[in-house]
Amino acid sequence: MAVTIKDIAKKAGVSYSTVSRALNDLDTVNADTKKLVLKTAEELGYVPNTSAVNLKTRRSNMLGVYFSTINNMSSPVVLHSVLTGVYDVVRNKYNVVVKGIDFHVPGSLNPSFLDGIILISQRDEDKAFMEEARKKHIPQVIVNRTPPFPMDAVLTNEREAVRTAMDYLLEKGHRKIAVLEGPSHLYSTKQRHQGWVESVQNHGLSEKDFQFWEGTYRFESGYGLAAEILAKEPTALLSFNDDMAFGVERYMTEQGKTIPKDLSIVGFDNWNRAIYTSMDLTTVDRNMYNLAQEACRLLLDRVESSDPFEAPTKTIYLNAPLIERSSVLDLN
Repeated sequence: MAVTIKDIAKKAGVSYSTVSRALNDLDTVNADTKKLVLKTAEELGYVPNTSAVNLKTRRSNMLGVYFSTINNMSSPVVLHSVLTGVYDVVRNKYNVVVKGIDFHVPGSLNPSFLDGIILISQRDEDKAFMEEARKKHIPQVIVNRTPPFPMDAVLTNEREAVRTAMDYLLEKGHRKIAVLEGPSHLYSTKQRHQGWVESVQNHGLSEKDFQFWEGTYRFESGYGLAAEILAKEPTALLSFNDDMAFGVERYMTEQGKTIPKDLSIVGFDNWNRAIYTSMDLTTVDRNMYNLAQEACRLLLDRVESSDPFEAPTKTIYLNAPLIERSSVLDLN
């Protein structure tokens, strides 16, 4: 016979309602009592009746994390950072499904299946998906992109961050700077492109004097374009993510060249570089883990409120500072 909440209450010596509140992780139960209830539940082998819980709360306890694409994703680091951030917030309170919007069948979103959605969107065509979620009254939060209509959003100012990165290289005396961008159709690439263009213009220079290449945000892309970039003999490279910067550095190492002696490099992301290199990379600290955590908290605030659509939408900006290390040579 299945263990019930009453069985836990009897063994733990507390009330039925106390067990219920403890199992639902409510703050009205003190820490010691909650610990006792959870330990007792584990000892008895208690398994929650999710169907009964869902009927009572009108929630599925299911969240969706939707990326523009997963099969053609720009960087696996983004996927890992986002999911780790989300899971560290939801813990065991919600199940999480991960999908690509590019494989979404229009009209198939089911509000009885999803309590809310976290969007990692980079494409203009994702707007149709967001519209469907809105019409079906599914709360959603968008990460690192200005939403096409009012919804909660957690952002970094990518244009400003890249402007700061280019300012840094120019102030270090570099003028022959190559720029390795991402796919031109992505929102992030457009924002970052505007950033470096603004920087050179603010320094009285013309963007026409700077060469840039379109990469894919992947390590292989940086490695594959490195020879072409180095043939132009730049003194510095501004890479739109760390992944591609590490690809360029790998190629240079194979050619017997070193950083920053032969090329200064600034990246974007500040992720764990030990996988590919020991290069001490100067980079923009755009922390997708923190962005995902903040987005998840915003979403849960809505999902768990009495009326998910009553409160006004929020936009939260997180800092993306430049982390100065030793990959840039001062030419002054």
